[in-house]
Amino acid sequence: MCGRYAQARNQHELQLAFDFPEADPEAGPAPGGGTRAWPPLEELAPHYNIAPGASVYAVVGTPPARAGGGARGPQALSTLRWGLIPSWAKDAAVGYKMINARAETVAEKPAFRAAFARRRCLLPADAYYEWQLLHGGTRAAEPGTSPATDPGHKRRKAGSKKLPFSIAYSDGAPLALAGIFERWRDPGRPDDDPAAWVWSCAVITTAAAGGLEALHERMPVVVPRGAWDAWLDPASGPADLMHILDATPVADFAVQRVGPDVNSVRNNGPHLLEPVADEPGPEPATLF
Repeated sequence: MCGRYAQARNQHELQLAFDFPEADPEAGPAPGGGTRAWPPLEELAPHYNIAPGASVYAVVGTPPARAGGGARGPQALSTLRWGLIPSWAKDAAVGYKMINARAETVAEKPAFRAAFARRRCLLPADAYYEWQLLHGGTRAAEPGTSPATDPGHKRRKAGSKKLPFSIAYSDGAPLALAGIFERWRDPGRPDDDPAAWVWSCAVITTAAAGGLEALHERMPVVVPRGAWDAWLDPASGPADLMHILDATPVADFAVQRVGPDVNSVRNNGPHLLEPVADEPGPEPATLF
C-alpha cells in the first residue's frame, strides 16, 4: 500500500525533473474556468511525512477536452488533496478511505473507473515509506498487510512493533507515483466560492514484487520515465495502461531502514529519511 511519502522539491525543481513547460501566469489549461474546470496550483512547503488528507503536488497532462490536439506527456503542475472523493459522494470524508486504488480493479470500481479512464496524474515523491511488522515475542519480522485483504490486519498490527523503511530511486531521481484524480462539488458552499470545487487524488497500488514483498504485500505503482507520456495521455487505451501498471522499476530502488519518528504524522523534516542502525529483522540489502 502507500500511506505516507516524502516530497521536498519546489515547483521549479519539479518542472525541471518532469520536463513540462514553465507556467504561463496569463493562461492555464482551462482559461476562465477556475477551479471548476481544472485543478489549481498552490505553493507547498517541503514535506517529509505526507499523510492522507494533505495537499500534494501532481503532474498532469493535457486536459481531456483538448486531447485531440494537445501535447502528450507532462504539461503542468497542480495541487490535489490526497484521498479521492468520487464526484457522486455526499461527504468529503469518504476520501480518507480512498487514498489507494488497486491496480487489479481500478478500471472497474465505480469510485475510480472514470478517473482512471480520463484523469491520470503523476504524484512526485522523493521516497515512500513502508512498515514491516516485528513480533515482540519471537522478534521475527513479517510483511505488513492491507485491511482489504487480511482479516487479521488490525490484530497483527496491534501486537507488533513497526519497523519503517524508505523506498526511493538509488540515483535520487523523483519517483512518479501512478495517480488518478477527481473533481467533487461541496454542496455546503455557494457556487461563487473558489473552495466549492475540491480536486482529490489516489495512488494506485499493486502486488509487491522484486523483494519489496518482504516489507509489505502491496506497493505503489511507480511509472517509469519512458511511460510518463502514455500514462498522462487521455487517449491511451486499456492495454497500454495495464502494461504500465505492471512496469514498476523495482530493480532501480534503494531500500533504507529509517528511524521511528516517521511513525507519527506530527513529525516532519529531512531527518526522517536518514538511515538508522540495523535492528532485528532482515537486512535491507536482502530485499534485492
